[in-house]
Amino acid sequence: MPKPATYPTLFDEVLQLNITKLKEWGYLKPQQIKSGTLHWSTRGNEIASISIRSNTRDIEPFIELSYNYKNEPRKYRVTLVSIPSNIGKGKIWYFLCPETNKRCRKLYSIGGYFLHREAFKGAMYESQKQSKKWRVLERVYGSYFDVEKYYKELYSKHFKTHYKGKPTKRYLYLKQKIDEAERHSAQDIERLLVFGY
Repeated sequence: MPKPATYPTLFDEVLQLNITKLKEWGYLKPQQIKSGTLHWSTRGNEIASISIRSNTRDIEPFIELSYNYKNEPRKYRVTLVSIPSNIGKGKIWYFLCPETNKRCRKLYSIGGYFLHREAFKGAMYESQKQSKKWRVLERVYGSYFDVEKYYKELYSKHFKTHYKGKPTKRYLYLKQKIDEAERHSAQDIERLLVFGY
């Protein structure tokens, strides 16, 4: 009897807590306590929600997560740490993983707890499971397939192209990717799809 196939858990497909989003939603303002609910959805259908309370007044700032996992209540704190911004404005916030004690900007939920990626054995990103040939194609032609995403970010409402008269690194990166994409002709892509090179 053949061994059943096993597939790795992908970080791209699990619930994530992102420090950038928490800041955007007002959970990391200085000297405040804020409560709310975070929702995750796929194709318009809610798949999960958790209650969150952030406390930046405390000597040791934290977020407190409260939710049910497989009908079992979970409630725990994740410490927040900050460092001064390198441009001298405000703070850069990080989670301190309750399991690994590592500083990070994203926590992933596998097995019911939000933790740093290194707390999970055998999990990987989508790009890590792609074949070597696919990764080569992605490196050469990837910008062509992602060009819409680059344009969308470049022309988004609050995107900063310059800071103190100089182009931002992100702006230069997006321009480089758009230029790379526009170097590929429709014939290049057709040849890739038909012949695989």
